[in-house]
Amino acid sequence: MFMVRCILGTCAKTLPSLPVWKQQIKLQNRMSTSPRPVAAVCQVTVTPDKEANFSACKQLVEEAQARGASMVFLPEAFDYIGSSREETLSLSESLTGDTISKYTQLARKLEVWLSLGGFHERGHDWESDRRIYNSHVIINDEGDIVSVYRKSHLFDVELPDEGVSLKESAFTIPGPSLVSPVQTPIGKVGLGICYDLRFPELSLALRRHGAEILTYPSAFTEATGAAHWEVLLRARAIENQCFVLAAAQVGRHTEKRRSYGHALAVDPWGEVLADCGGEKPGVVLVEIDPEKVGSTRRNMPVQRHRRDTGFYHSLEKT
Repeated sequence: MFMVRCILGTCAKTLPSLPVWKQQIKLQNRMSTSPRPVAAVCQVTVTPDKEANFSACKQLVEEAQARGASMVFLPEAFDYIGSSREETLSLSESLTGDTISKYTQLARKLEVWLSLGGFHERGHDWESDRRIYNSHVIINDEGDIVSVYRKSHLFDVELPDEGVSLKESAFTIPGPSLVSPVQTPIGKVGLGICYDLRFPELSLALRRHGAEILTYPSAFTEATGAAHWEVLLRARAIENQCFVLAAAQVGRHTEKRRSYGHALAVDPWGEVLADCGGEKPGVVLVEIDPEKVGSTRRNMPVQRHRRDTGFYHSLEKT
């Protein structure tokens, strides 16, 4: 039922009997001829070098489009990861800046949709407060921005035993609201970013508003990724009976920052369709079969069985 391809990287679920370099050669010589829409889920290793980051992402997008993808997903912080708060802020831009302009031109040229999973967007009061949004930007195949979701749950976490210490809220503004799922060539896509994955209320709201695909572009730490990444993504897929596509950062970005990788695609039954691994950049191509969503929901109508909102708040009245 599903086609899974890997290019410029490795895929744990594809051609396991072949050495990695032979897998890559064989897979790169294949193209999708499927009538079903194809999504490409990318994994990258960005640094503070914005030009190099764009070049690497552009190559993945071009490869994916050439092999039949109609929508390409890039991870959180696809534009850069700074080595300090000061650098992170100084490299930020508005939605009308050079970085987004390059991606709108790329989408238009290749006639492909793009999910830009976490853009460092200067806030509305940038000149006075020097704060930014973490923004998930959707660009259509004509190069138009059709949706912007600003991350609502910020990663303020101290895990001393794991060597994790991040306070996103120190320079990031939480998004004011969710945005409606976006109708795309692969289906109706609900938007989240990274830490949003840990809040099932968000995905349930997107599901209620018609999402068939949930996307969580991320830059998970190695410690939290190893412990929770796959199980959380599969849980969101199962409870919402949606495809889940999660582009990811991987490897070392700066002296102090590394990411877990393992960009994943999960089907509505919770099966992992593709995994980019935890070592290097790459991309997986996955067919999105809308009938898989429909049949899963018909056979186990969880949404119909869900009680009204008041029922789940009934304990608060006792």
